[in-house]
Amino acid sequence: MILVSACLAGFNCRYDGGNKENKEIIRLVKEGKAIPVCPEQLAGLPIPRKAVEEKASGKIYAEDGEEFTDIFIKGAEETLRIAKMYQCTKAILKSHSPSCGTNQVYDGSFSGNLKAGHGVTTKLLKENGIEVISEKDYNLEH
Repeated sequence: MILVSACLAGFNCRYDGGNKENKEIIRLVKEGKAIPVCPEQLAGLPIPRKAVEEKASGKIYAEDGEEFTDIFIKGAEETLRIAKMYQCTKAILKSHSPSCGTNQVYDGSFSGNLKAGHGVTTKLLKENGIEVISEKDYNLEH
């Protein structure tokens, strides 16, 4: 079983209330091969919600200075619990997200710039032996 970002499966769960629908990800879900999750929703955050980015300190903040680090950790832990429940060995998560980003995330300046790194959920999944790729990498593989 594969874990996938719910926004990629067409669920309107992004911070802005939208999604990043990906036809291949939707196909995997419809075929029963993938489980959609939104770590931020699992942590109890509303839709829509404030945009957040990871600062150099490793903490997650909204542009107005409100901190969300603990909430993002909670969402990551809930996502890992689901991954273990379904025995997921792979995850396809939304690129650049502070939760799901793989290899690059926004740099904390709210300017659209990226930096090397992983989102909070991606880090936790990788630490627990789950392979994580972005939807961009998945599209290249298939």
